Amino acid sequence: MILQYEVVIGLEVHAQLKTNTKIFCGCATSFGDAANSHGCPVCLGLPGALPVMNKAARDMAVLAGKATHCSIREHSIFARKNYFYADLPKGYQISQYEEPICEGGYLDISLPSGPKRLGITRIHLEEDAGKLIHDKDVDSLFDVNRCGTPLIEIVSEPDMRSSREAYLYLVQLKKILEYLDICDCNMEEGSFRCDANISLRPQGQKELGTKTELKNMNSFRNVEKAIEYEIARQKDILIRGGEVVQQTLLWDAAQKITKTMRTKEDAHDYRYFPDPDLAPVVITAEEIAEIEKSLPELPREKESRFAREYELDEDAVQVLTESISLADYFEEVVSQTQDIKKSAGWIMSEILRLRKERGVPLEELHVTPTVLADIIMMVRDGKISASAGKRVLNEVEESGESPAAVVDRLGLVQISDSSELAGIVDTIFAENPREVERLQAGEKKLISFFMGQVMKATRGKANPGEVTKIISAKL
Repeated sequence: MILQYEVVIGLEVHAQLKTNTKIFCGCATSFGDAANSHGCPVCLGLPGALPVMNKAARDMAVLAGKATHCSIREHSIFARKNYFYADLPKGYQISQYEEPICEGGYLDISLPSGPKRLGITRIHLEEDAGKLIHDKDVDSLFDVNRCGTPLIEIVSEPDMRSSREAYLYLVQLKKILEYLDICDCNMEEGSFRCDANISLRPQGQKELGTKTELKNMNSFRNVEKAIEYEIARQKDILIRGGEVVQQTLLWDAAQKITKTMRTKEDAHDYRYFPDPDLAPVVITAEEIAEIEKSLPELPREKESRFAREYELDEDAVQVLTESISLADYFEEVVSQTQDIKKSAGWIMSEILRLRKERGVPLEELHVTPTVLADIIMMVRDGKISASAGKRVLNEVEESGESPAAVVDRLGLVQISDSSELAGIVDTIFAENPREVERLQAGEKKLISFFMGQVMKATRGKANPGEVTKIISAKL
């Protein structure tokens, strides 16, 4: 009998916090500046340089913990994690081990079978490493700028049973961090990084199998693909009677395979011990309560409210709540148009297209919520056609003009006067008597023919609804 195996997945997410300065010194955390322009004796690990905890990083970690239903420790400590770090001058990393600041939380994901709750073991604070740049001509170069950038590491319980669950967990976690405005979650810049621990065990067995850790995954899709590959690799080994080796693997996205990086260490290999240079992280119950007051409406709450209040389908809810800025944009447009369906439709088709084409944040578009609301109401009230509305939107984004100015400049005002349109229809009927006879005989497709002729005669300015009424009345 062939054994059936159960997949067990746990994720470790490193998220850079959006503080102005590093976690243990006053150096800036800005990304993309000249190499080695943000360094000091603390960053460089020089003898006698003492770290000092950044309070803003502590508060952001508490926010993340509260948003994921964790309990918050009023007393936590930093530890030194020791192994050879080519990109950390101290030769060790300051992290948290036995007493993390947040513990025992969860987040929920939606599956076709229903909601599933995934546990979060801990969220702890630590410092990021620097950056190594490998060049075959000049060996390796070191940039200290990232050294000491504050991180939270979010460690899940091994509750995921498929690559899809892992993907949905990451999507929901990213949403939460962005809603909290504590991490920009840019995987390409390295501010949101994920490692996956994967093991297989015979169905029904309680003990976990030997795990491997996957690194170097720079997108959620790559996480999903890498996990699927590793599941298949481990299953093949086990079916053939082999043993899975505990190791760290790199995902090669180009070849779509995993490659061995190193044999995986256990916790004792890191020789953790309390950092003697840092005082315990102390936060009072009153401070925790004050931080909790600043929690925004979180993604799951907003999703539920949008579905209930606006009666949107699941797909629309997921798109419109992808970020807090997009959700706010939608609600502002609806408040002005009082038209949920049209507001959602224009945003999901035209605004998201514009944002992608421009490659800028929503807030930097010239088409603000008020501008979009004006265009939607012009189309709804028959002042311009839907196609003209899309043209106006593009012109506003290009020029920064108001919708009204664009409509006037391009002469896009729609002809809705019934007597004027009736005269145009009469002329076209007179020019096409045979088509009129066929239409009267029941060839309904000829309505499109006459509509096209009217649009040609009016250079696209005729109100389609009025034209249809007039043709029907004349028949």
